Amino acid sequence: MANKTFEDNLNELENIVIELEKGDVPLEEAMKKFQKGIDLSNTLEKTLKSAEKTLTKVMTDDNEEKNLDETSLNLE
Repeated sequence: MANKTFEDNLNELENIVIELEKGDVPLEEAMKKFQKGIDLSNTLEKTLKSAEKTLTKVMTDDNEEKNLDETSLNLE
């Protein structure tokens, strides 16, 4: 599966952590799993940052996209 979901990557990272915490993984395999965990962590972080950027943007009345912190929300 080429395009894993955020949840798929998070589950895989959690499984790696559980395996490494057990401590019965041979050193070479543990190193590979650790590197895979780092890669997954970086992928998850990028996904979260992208989602954050998307969620903090709003459209103004004149159809301009602005960051949420650049606009004042007038709820009246």
